[in-house]
Formats: sequence, structure tokens, C-alpha cells
Amino acid sequence: MAEQLLTAVVGSYPQPDWLVDRELLRQLMAPRIRVEQIWRVPEPLLEQARDDATVVAICDQERAGIDIITDGEIRRESYSNRFANALSGIDKERHGEIIGRTGVRIPVPLVSGPIERTGPVEVRDLEFLRAHTDRRIKITLPGPFTMAQQAVDEYYGDEESLALAYADAVNEEVHALFAAGADVVQLDEPWLQSRAEQARRYGVKAINRALADSPGTTAVHLCFGYAALVKDKTATGYAFLAELEDSAADQISIEAAQPGLDLAILKSLPSKTVMVGVLDLNDPEVEAPETVAARIRRALDIVPAGRLIVTPDCGMKYLPRDTAFGKLRSLAEGTGIVRGEIQ
Repeated sequence: MAEQLLTAVVGSYPQPDWLVDRELLRQLMAPRIRVEQIWRVPEPLLEQARDDATVVAICDQERAGIDIITDGEIRRESYSNRFANALSGIDKERHGEIIGRTGVRIPVPLVSGPIERTGPVEVRDLEFLRAHTDRRIKITLPGPFTMAQQAVDEYYGDEESLALAYADAVNEEVHALFAAGADVVQLDEPWLQSRAEQARRYGVKAINRALADSPGTTAVHLCFGYAALVKDKTATGYAFLAELEDSAADQISIEAAQPGLDLAILKSLPSKTVMVGVLDLNDPEVEAPETVAARIRRALDIVPAGRLIVTPDCGMKYLPRDTAFGKLRSLAEGTGIVRGEIQ
């Protein structure tokens, strides 16, 4: 029965203070363009340092007892900017500017040519993860809808066309990641929720194109934003979620703990495995395992154990490392309590 109630992380894990300037990282908060000044280690040693920090992230997840782990996104300045800026068609000299999800103007990639994947971006990351653990592994990519929302377009002249071009690039990377040994490939699509009108027009179309003919398990994560940035989150539900029942993704990942989400919304995803956030990343205190167990039980009132994976609400990038580790340990221990009840 333990296989029916797995634990996983959403994606990121805290980067060490010796690797990144965490205060600058917090000020920038998920940058869309490259911000290489956050790295504390000089370039000749940077790749080795990021490898070492990735091993730490892997080991922390294993020690905490997590079933499906990631590389912690240690090599990234944000969840999206590394992949998004590695594609051709992104202007190397200029950037654009948009109003972000919080109403602040932010710099973003400027699309001045055709979006194309010219080579692997995260394949080495996946290979490194696979070489350093025997557990199931997941790797994340920014989704095509979100990347299109996080860019200024001077080439396509149509936001749907831009999203579909991103989808083609993502699809090539998805296939390469599965070929390199991924168990799960996840698309991060937080902007589906904040741009619901556009998402209803072409969000699922872009996701399905990005995941077309995938040979392994695929997932889509959507959220209200990092807890470090967004404090007030609605309990009434996502503006865009039920539509993902028609997507090609096998798994849908949502946050639920911080907003106190009404989990009845999960009834709208009857064919999907759901990853439900049971760790509130806005709370600096580490949840007791019984608190986690109670949140899992509420999810099990709606979703059977065979379709439920329990996770943090979102990426843990902006937490202190000891807090993140403590929360993951409570996640595993709380899940263990509930596993014992359903056996």
C-alpha cells in the first residue's frame, strides 16, 4: 500500500549560502532574465560548486525520506530563466519589460526571432541526478504558456503562436530528458492561474503540444506564487484548474496548505494523479508530522490513495535549508502515519 501514497518535492530546494547571494536572490525573486551576479563562486569553479551543492540537495531529500526527488534546481537562478534564455530567438542584447504577477514591472526575455531549441539544456542535470540516486527522479521545465507570458514578443505578433513555438522547444527537451533516464518530467505553469482568460484559449493546447508522444510520466505544476512573495492566497480555488483534465499530463500539482484550499476542487480531475501541497512554505515553523497527516487525510476524503502524491506547496528555494529539511522530514513522517492507517 505504500506505493499508493508517495512523497515528492515540487522542484527547488534551498541553495547554500556559499553558492549564491541569497539576499540578492530574494530581492530579485524568480528573475526572468539571467542574473549571474547571484553566484558567489567564480566561473572556473562554478560548475564544480553547483555539482557539489546538487549532491547535498539530493542527499537531504533522501535523508528526509522523500520517494520522488529532484536535483533541487540548484543550477538555476529561477525555475524558468535558465531554459527560457537558452533558446534561439531570444535577443542577447536587449530585454523587454512586463507587469509581473504582483503588479511590479520586471525585465523579461525579448523574442526577436524564431524560438528554437538548439541543443540540450537540462540533460546533464538529469544525468547527474540519475547517477547520484537510485530513487525515482523528477526534473522540471518551465511550461510553454508561462514562458510566453514572461516574454515580450517582437517576432510572432500573436501570443498563441509564441506559446506554441515554446511548446515545440519544450517537447524536444522533454523527449531528451526521458531518454536520459527521467522517471517524471514536470512542466511548471504558474501563470495558468494568473492569466486564466488566455489559458482557456490556448493553455491546454500548448501543454499538449509540449508533452506530445512523451514516453514517460508527465506532470504540470501550477500555484499562486512563491510564499516568500505572495502572502495572501485564496481558499476558494484556482481560476484555472479543471481545464487540465483535458491535458496530456498524467499528474497535476497544486498548492493547498498555505491558502487552505477547498480540496473539493480535485473532483474536477478524475483521471489525474494529483500532487497536493501539505507543507505551508509561508509558515517558518516546521509542521508536526500529525499536522501533515491531518492534511493528507483531508485530501484522501476526495482522492484515493492510488491517485495522491503528497508534496510541499511549491518550490522550497527561498526557505532556510534547516527549515526546508525539517519540513521534508515531517512530510515523510506524516505520510508514514497515514500509510499505516490505510494498510
